[in-house]
Amino acid sequence: MNDNKQIIIGITGTLGAGKGTVVDYLKTKGFKHYSVRNFLMEEIKKRNLPINRDSMVIVANDLREKKYPGYIVECLYQKAKENYDNAIIESIRNLGEIETLKNKGNFYLFAVDADPKIRYSRIVGRKSETDKISFEKFLEDEKKEINNTEAHTQNLSACIKKADFLLDNNTTLDDLHIQIEKILEKIIAD
Repeated sequence: MNDNKQIIIGITGTLGAGKGTVVDYLKTKGFKHYSVRNFLMEEIKKRNLPINRDSMVIVANDLREKKYPGYIVECLYQKAKENYDNAIIESIRNLGEIETLKNKGNFYLFAVDADPKIRYSRIVGRKSETDKISFEKFLEDEKKEINNTEAHTQNLSACIKKADFLLDNNTTLDDLHIQIEKILEKIIAD
């Protein structure tokens, strides 16, 4: 990567689209991973709430409302800045988070999307505590997060529209990696 500047990549996208797969690939390129999900899981445990997607949404919205919309990613950004790593901040779900990171400079937002049936089969396959849901609940959860207008809530649709780069993850892992490589070449050339 570029030795002259720290690069921060934010990852947004629909549920089960492959954000973690993009993160895994970027880690092989020397990026350090900072996870909104892990940040929220720690907070959920502190609050003794059940570990599920509903708790994640409630806690994230509460922190954004009580602090400010970009609070969670600001905490993760500060950790990355201290280490001066090229970094990935995964699970950007709010426009305030994007604004916070864009104001830092050297920030690029990647959005990942795929067909809903493909995405659902992926979340079932990963067997996470927060993913033990029916297809109907999966679609309902996504509907709650896709188009909110309050500043402290999730708005995946608006975040995807703000992305610098869109990754289509409907085909193979190799195809996704090729897309990522092309994007990294553009970023490095900047």
